[in-house]
Amino acid sequence: MARVIVISIAGEEGLWVVDLDAGSVVPLDPPKAGGLKTVTDLRASGTIVTKGVDIAVVVRSAEAAFSGHYDG
Repeated sequence: MARVIVISIAGEEGLWVVDLDAGSVVPLDPPKAGGLKTVTDLRASGTIVTKGVDIAVVVRSAEAAFSGHYDG
């Protein structure tokens, strides 16, 4: 199973690649072609796209997440 996620936060520009095995998060250049380009074009129009993710929430800080809180 893949353990790499492409994410973005609503209202912010840019995409990020999260590699869970490497423990890294790096910015992703905007895709110029392919399926990910299609997804980013949909995102630009306000569409939310998820695939293979069963939870994603925005938190104010890592401390908030570790204490069980998220922005509801």
